Amino acid sequence: MSAFFLKERDLVAFLNKLAKTTRVVAPVAKRGRFVFAEIGSAAEVRLDYDVTILPPKKVFFPPAQRIVTFDAESVSDCIDPVETVLFGVHFYDVKGIDMTDLLFRERNADRDYLAQREATTIVASSVQSVSPRAFWGSIGSSVKPKGHDAFLTKVDGGYVLEIVTDKGTALFAKAGFREATSEEIAAAKRANADRMTECAETLPYDSDAVAAKVRDAFSDEALWDELSNDCFSCGSCNTVCPTCYCFDVRDAWNLDQTSGTRTRYWDACLTREFAAITQPGGHSENFRAHHSARFRHRFMRKAAYLNDKLGGPACTGCGRCSAACTADIADPVRVITAIMERAS
Repeated sequence: MSAFFLKERDLVAFLNKLAKTTRVVAPVAKRGRFVFAEIGSAAEVRLDYDVTILPPKKVFFPPAQRIVTFDAESVSDCIDPVETVLFGVHFYDVKGIDMTDLLFRERNADRDYLAQREATTIVASSVQSVSPRAFWGSIGSSVKPKGHDAFLTKVDGGYVLEIVTDKGTALFAKAGFREATSEEIAAAKRANADRMTECAETLPYDSDAVAAKVRDAFSDEALWDELSNDCFSCGSCNTVCPTCYCFDVRDAWNLDQTSGTRTRYWDACLTREFAAITQPGGHSENFRAHHSARFRHRFMRKAAYLNDKLGGPACTGCGRCSAACTADIADPVRVITAIMERAS
């Protein structure tokens, strides 16, 4: 793995040149918060952000995505990947992307997701500001981030750029950055290690122990009623989560009533409609009619059901769900701690 050193002005020049020829998506400021958005110049980029409103999975899995168009004679897919550089992704979101990569690749691989994923080069960056609800320093620490093509770490005087894949090599091949010294590489490692201790919230439990206790708590109705009592079933925690991947599919017909478009939209298992089904004869049923059942399902998925498949919890510790929850009850630290303390 090669490593380079660059000053701030070098990074600015590189991004300005890149943005002229390539779609670059990076963290930018928006109304006092941060979002991933397409940039036109380096001046827009904010590598000092704490956390973005939505995770960068939206680059490959947009909130609304046309899948096919159809008419009376044919069906055509809408796969149209655009070469993209996704720049400035924090390591916890790299973990989230790695998880959705696995989930969208297994069994019947999702061509729409994978087409844009494979057309994207990911440049991760070090955390410079820690979100007040983050707990990524204490969750899934044994699961190393992977899936990025290069990693940029802020150090004194500039940045250390580590190249991880051939994609990363190709992106920076003509940048002209000098090789990093061993001291600069060591400084980058220290900076990233030190940042891991700065989260205000912690979840100091082994993931296997958590998975077992969460499963054991499944039938504790009183516990789930208590934990979810103030839930509005709004689904905000699902919407901002980097590892939620459920979607709904809807057809929209044109006025000719013979052609139309099929689009998929992000769905949310906390909403009442998510588990509503229609049975033969037109009868309806909701197999998670109460909000406590939906709340429980979310934590079963994140903390237990997906552990074996992902090698750890389906949670990155980003803290987005905690910040987005109107009732302030979605915090995984609060919920998991309550389960662990009740079970002990």
